[in-house]
Amino acid sequence: MVRQKPGQKLEKPKNTKEKPSITSRECLRDEKENSSSFARRAKQVLVAVIVAIAAYIAGKGYLETRVNTPFDDHKVVTESGLMVPDRYWGSYRPGNYFGLKTREPHSPVFGLMWYFPNRIGPEGISIRHWCEQGDRLERYTWIKHDGRNFGVQEIDDGPVRLTTSFVKQPGGEHGGDWTARVSVSLRKQGAKAEPIALLLYTALDTHTQGRLSQYPGSVLPGMVGETDKLGAFTIKLYNISGTIEYESHLAAQGKGLHLLKEVVMSTMRLVTVKGVKQILLPGDITRGVPANFTVTSVTTRVPFEMDVVFESGSNFNRPNTLTGQVYYDLLQKNIEEFDNKFESIFKLKQKGFQEEEIIFAQSALSNLVGGIGYFYGSSRVISDHLEHPVPYWKAPLYTSVPSRSFFPRGFLWDEGFHGLLIASWDLEIELDIMSHWFDLMNVEGWIPREQILGVESLAKVPEEFVTQINSNANPPTFFLTLNYIIKHYGDRLVSENRLGTLERMYTRLVKWFDWYNTTQTGELPGAYRWRGRDSKTNLELNPKTLASGLDDYPRASHPTVDERHVDLFCWITLGAKVLTEIALLLNRQGEKYANTFKYLSNNQLLDRMHWSYKRNTYADFGLHTDEVILEKPPPSPRQHGPPISQPYRRVVIKDPELQFVDSNFGYVSLFPLFLEILDPESPKLLTLLKDLKNSDYLWTNYGLRSLSKNSPIYMKRNTEHDPPYWRGPIWINMNYLALKSLNHYTQEKGPHSDLAKTLYDSLRQNLIKNMLKEYKRSGYVWEQYDDNTGLGQRSHPFTGWSSLIVLVMGEIY
Repeated sequence: MVRQKPGQKLEKPKNTKEKPSITSRECLRDEKENSSSFARRAKQVLVAVIVAIAAYIAGKGYLETRVNTPFDDHKVVTESGLMVPDRYWGSYRPGNYFGLKTREPHSPVFGLMWYFPNRIGPEGISIRHWCEQGDRLERYTWIKHDGRNFGVQEIDDGPVRLTTSFVKQPGGEHGGDWTARVSVSLRKQGAKAEPIALLLYTALDTHTQGRLSQYPGSVLPGMVGETDKLGAFTIKLYNISGTIEYESHLAAQGKGLHLLKEVVMSTMRLVTVKGVKQILLPGDITRGVPANFTVTSVTTRVPFEMDVVFESGSNFNRPNTLTGQVYYDLLQKNIEEFDNKFESIFKLKQKGFQEEEIIFAQSALSNLVGGIGYFYGSSRVISDHLEHPVPYWKAPLYTSVPSRSFFPRGFLWDEGFHGLLIASWDLEIELDIMSHWFDLMNVEGWIPREQILGVESLAKVPEEFVTQINSNANPPTFFLTLNYIIKHYGDRLVSENRLGTLERMYTRLVKWFDWYNTTQTGELPGAYRWRGRDSKTNLELNPKTLASGLDDYPRASHPTVDERHVDLFCWITLGAKVLTEIALLLNRQGEKYANTFKYLSNNQLLDRMHWSYKRNTYADFGLHTDEVILEKPPPSPRQHGPPISQPYRRVVIKDPELQFVDSNFGYVSLFPLFLEILDPESPKLLTLLKDLKNSDYLWTNYGLRSLSKNSPIYMKRNTEHDPPYWRGPIWINMNYLALKSLNHYTQEKGPHSDLAKTLYDSLRQNLIKNMLKEYKRSGYVWEQYDDNTGLGQRSHPFTGWSSLIVLVMGEIY
């Protein structure tokens, strides 16, 4: 080996021999070596390709399954079913006029149907069962319901009032006993009585392991059954008062809880008895197969009253049968306790409200609590990595519903508003509800915004709304609920050592917030954008933003990635604030969220992102033009037959440009006020307060309208089939936020507190006065109210977030 000296260049050694000639053998050897080398390289490339393909397939499979993979952490719900005996049975079928079930995935159900024999006409028979706006009932409302032990409901159908009530009684090992009373009376003295047929049924869903059969009672045949969860039980029927003219029975194999009325209608026989049309059930049609659906039909004249008594076979120490006077006494005891608790919380008598106003408030609360349901099943979901929807995992959901008739299922952003009132009434129930919702979180941190669980829920939803898209959010209103709970009950949670639910929920709350703070961000730091808007449609005047919860509220006319949404900015700010406070409560590291809140709550950032100096208001930002209209195109000609009518299409008169969407002043513009992000001394707060009072903008004698009358899209249809929704009508949840924030700025020592107080007092009185007036006129609390007349409109009863009027009356924010 030649070692180089410092500074010396190495030279190639000279050949001492001539280079040998290349023989054919050597050529063959070289070719063989080259071929072997090529084969090795080809093999390496093939292996690499196979590994890449395998990695792609594995990665694709991983991404495909994330949408329906549960969040990998302990469950928030630790006790369910019989572990919570006082909430085991309940009126957990809000989509039915009256029904009871347990908090089990596959519970037996009890229910009521009814019809009027004299009203059978050429169009057939109208059986009341599911809450339907098409039934045109004058009124149905829970007038008292405590969420645990009892409920009383009034149903007005023509000249008749049905009063349905229930009371529970503990005992045994399988959830105790209960009795339901059905009373029928005439609404007006002297009105003509007519016969009514009551159909009382018990049913098992197709997954329930059990049996049902009828047995002869002392007066009326009852039912006997057994399931794996309830054990043996009996249901006895007692005629308390009145005369039964006809009775008939059905024992059948149902095809699902969503088809019970159809089974009745397909098996009943129309006969004429003593000149009166009457429907009789055919008896046992099971042909030896165990029944899972039994019905007893009784036809009676008004007035009439009967008890349905459920008794658990495991209760051996029953002091008496819960019927007759025993039932009445226990019901009255529960009513008295309800009234006392209601006054102790909301203090309406103390505030000077009259009896009819208190009855209205009790009804609003009772309908929200009585609208709590227990659902079980799986959502249908899809992601960008899937060609077709897939099922979510099967899970239970304990939740209230927005409307028993139109939306008898769980909605994510509605439930955060519901929780404000439910937490005020029964904190444990609200924590249980939130726990169920957060157990529906997937591994990404996403919760489907609409929960359609079970066959009864699915039967009420149009197909196009069933599939939930994992890129789409919904306002994280549970941060609103948690903020409320910490404010009102934080000390109590600590002193009573009741932080367990928040401890279990914390990691999910962090994941939930992080999902919003990554998937819904905009192009600029501090910007946020709702996903899910259709940038390609030409059928909508302004493409909907369903993810925001405000549906057709006008945003930028041409959706792009450059959009910035002020309401989402404010929701994220609130979420960071609440997480900071929960971390402090639980002694967790919350510095990350404290820093996020500090960054987002800086009003200079808010102004930079969303303040329009042109119109002096907060606004969205995006590619926008006000010059758009819906126009009917001419019919398309075809070779044979009449021309084909075309749907209305959007016509853009002036090209859009990037700008603030400041011509659409409304609820979205007020979110920095609603969520109390504005500094109390901000001059922009004064501007918003002054604009709030302007009747050309949002102020009415009935509440704040959703969109200014000066907006180019005020009360405009979004398509030829979609009437305006969030484009003018009054919504109670947003008015509650307005009152909450006005109360906040009234109490803050700032230059605008007096104006905030004046607006607060006027708005509160307008809202209470109009909702009470409409309740007395129509019998219902409504989804929204007309901004010109105050009349209730859209779905009813809507005692989801519209029931927040109770907190407004009690001034609890």
